[in-house]
Amino acid sequence: MSQLPRSQPPSPDLAARVARLEAIEEIKALKHRYLRACDAKDPDGFRACFVASGASIDYGRLGAFDDAEGMVRVFEAIALRKVDGRNAVLDMHHATHPDITVHDGTRASGRWTLKFRQVNLEDGTESVSTGEYDDEYVVEDDHWKIAKCRFRRYWTITRPLGPGCRVDQAGQSESAKET
Repeated sequence: MSQLPRSQPPSPDLAARVARLEAIEEIKALKHRYLRACDAKDPDGFRACFVASGASIDYGRLGAFDDAEGMVRVFEAIALRKVDGRNAVLDMHHATHPDITVHDGTRASGRWTLKFRQVNLEDGTESVSTGEYDDEYVVEDDHWKIAKCRFRRYWTITRPLGPGCRVDQAGQSESAKET
């Protein structure tokens, strides 16, 4: 790849390419904030990832919503539920294989593969799933936000937690209950 002489300013094409790469990195950071908020049981952080109003969300069996508030309520009901002072549901979200297209300076779309693991202490089960997110992003208040999010699950394996299985949660004492 040839270098430009130092006396020439960067070409507009180079500036546009850099802006596109910056947008992609900002969108990746947004998706990772979203996933961390899910796992950390942080409804405010979860909500902050979406546009202020009118987000289109379709999470299949969890529901479809025309604003993020409805999904936040579902998230709180599942993620914040406690049994005997312990979180009843523990989640682990990992999104991989980002395929992000920047359409212009304020619109983009992306696909992600989700690797999801959930421990449900009420049911005594562990589930492992995979599927695809299809997202649309917009710039709102100078930040990329999720405007549309659709999740399609491909498959899930659910198995019982065995009698010797011990689940320790952050902040628990060493005498964690066995499940």
